[in-house]
Amino acid sequence: MMKNALLIIDVQNGMFQEGNVVYKGKRLLQTLKDLIEKARSNETLIFFIQHNAPTGKPLEHSTRGWEIHPEITPNPQDVIIQKTTPDSFYNTSLDDELKKQGIEHLIIAGIQTEACVDTTCRRAFSLDYKVTLISDAHSTWDSQDITAQQIINHHNGVLRWFADVYPSNDITFDS
Repeated sequence: MMKNALLIIDVQNGMFQEGNVVYKGKRLLQTLKDLIEKARSNETLIFFIQHNAPTGKPLEHSTRGWEIHPEITPNPQDVIIQKTTPDSFYNTSLDDELKKQGIEHLIIAGIQTEACVDTTCRRAFSLDYKVTLISDAHSTWDSQDITAQQIINHHNGVLRWFADVYPSNDITFDS
């Protein structure tokens, strides 16, 4: 059986700023907490991907906004990967860390649906990982033209070319 890892992308304080909270932010945090608990109870490794933005941006390195949201605080055995682009693999140690742990299957959640989540799913697929996208555990914001829910629905459909797409209730971490 394949060895799994849960990837949680960019769930940082800056994504939950008052007046500009990611779509269904409270529900997203609860879903992630449940997934983390399920993963830990099955001894599944958890990777937290943390974006480092330039000075003045909500995810500026070493600011409160950059910190991983306190409702999903990593444990010492979790791996934290720093990144500076939407691709969680580009110029990071993610692929090396996954290989070192023998991980073959990535279960992906986080923020932002159409940027970091999308790019990481596609890149993981191109690197020959089995990929599962958790359909109700990623989020974004409304754009000028379409709602956050429409963006999420669209990506759940499009990313089926690169990942199995399942709701959180269907996710198991058996390895």
